[in-house]
Formats: sequence, C-alpha cells, structure tokens
Amino acid sequence: MLWTILLIVGWQQGMAALRGVTEYAPVDAFLHEWGLAWIASALTLVVLFLFLPTLVAATALFITSVFAMPVMLEHVAARDYPGLVRQRGGSNWGSVWNGLSALLVYLLLWIPALLLALIIPFAFIIPIALAGYLNDRVFRYDALAEHASPAEYQEILRRHGTPLFGLGVVAALIQIIPLVNLISPVYSGLSFIHFGLAELQKLRAEPVAVR
Repeated sequence: MLWTILLIVGWQQGMAALRGVTEYAPVDAFLHEWGLAWIASALTLVVLFLFLPTLVAATALFITSVFAMPVMLEHVAARDYPGLVRQRGGSNWGSVWNGLSALLVYLLLWIPALLLALIIPFAFIIPIALAGYLNDRVFRYDALAEHASPAEYQEILRRHGTPLFGLGVVAALIQIIPLVNLISPVYSGLSFIHFGLAELQKLRAEPVAVR
C-alpha cells in the first residue's frame, strides 16, 4: 500500500529522474556497450517488474522486523521455550539500526547485482543470494536479541553462520512465489526464531568447557 501510494503520487517525477539517469552519458554508454539499451526505452516495465517488487519485499521485511517480530518472538518463546532465560543482549533500537543498515547495504548492492544478472548467464543467483543476506542479517538479530547475551549471539553466528544464511536463501526463494510471498516475511521470521532459540538452548545446555 505504501509503495502504491508513492507510485501514484510521484510517478511522473520518478520516471523523469530515471530517464535523466539513463540519459547521462556514462550510463548511456554502459547500457549500449552491454546491449542493455532496452532498459532506457522500457523504463515503465523495468520499474514495475524489477525495481518495485524488490522495494516492496524489502519494505515488508523491515516492517516485519520492527513490528511483527517482537510479537512472534513473545508467542514462540512463551509456548516452546518457557525456561529460556532472557539475557537481553539486544534492544529495539538495535533492531531498527540493524534493519536499516542491512537494508542500505542490500539496496546499494542490488542494482549492480541486477545488471550482472541481465548480462551473465546464471547470474540471477546473485540477487537471490543478496536477498538471502538481507533475510539473514535482519532476522537473526531479532530472533536472538531478547534472549541471547552478546557473547552467546556471536558464538551462534560463529557456529551456525552458514545454516543461517542458507535459511535466508530459502526465505528469499519463497519470497518470489506469487501469493505465498504475501506471508513469506512472517514465515521467515518464525523460522529464524525457532532456529535461533533452539540453538541458544542447546548452547546453554553444554558444559562451559565445551563452549
């Protein structure tokens, strides 16, 4: 809804700005050199089918992180991990900052990743990996901020960094399925909560010497 409203209000100004970018001499030369001149002549389709869905997904992810994750975490923790002590290594402001910084990195890298995907065969894997990074970076913090101490959080990342990224990639693949993507941020958040709290519980059950 947010992006639809912004699209209606700022469509003409936004398209004019994009045309100005594509007509800028270095950008225009790059597009022609790599056979991407069609982008300039098909800006409307590019925005509607490439840029806008990405912005919608990223915004939904951020909103889920800030507003839905605390509610889901409270529910899952009370039902499935009632004995897990809360060390409160993170905070609400930490969640906001983590989400914004991850979103900034994602958006800065997404455009070159998309251009590579248009040029190089099988490079479509790059945007999926980038979306996996965003899911991982945002949700792992929110899943553990309330219960894990800073040291426990770092230890879980050290041990399970690859599985957490893999979970983010799976979430990214789900996000491209029509209709299913409407609930995918919530599903992804719940997956990270269960994974994070389960691993934290296992970590605390280990003898100190094993850690």
